[in-house]
Amino acid sequence: MRHLLLIGSLLLAGCQTTHEQLLAEGYPPAFADGFQDGCSSGRQAAGAISGQFRKDVPRFLADATYATGWSDGFNQCHAQRVSEQRQDTLDLIGSDRDREWEQHKTQAMGKALRRD
Repeated sequence: MRHLLLIGSLLLAGCQTTHEQLLAEGYPPAFADGFQDGCSSGRQAAGAISGQFRKDVPRFLADATYATGWSDGFNQCHAQRVSEQRQDTLDLIGSDRDREWEQHKTQAMGKALRRD
């Protein structure tokens, strides 16, 4: 439930960065730092061009709050990017089907109107 609230609040944040939004909502700075790094890493792992893998390994191992933020950010942003890619694929498939249907209708109409 906490994750859903986090995602919802991040979407409503507007011009604030995710890091700033998390801090404004009372998350500890270590969590916000980890979330930001994990999110970028998650996007990159899902194939986004804009994402860059970032992980402060010594901090991840020593600071549970950073590690939790990193893991939450990675999982949420990875899943979001995968979902976006899946939707893009479905949109392409749908437009191909629409184009094929229009072509079929045009050919059928041409046959129906043709006078042999």
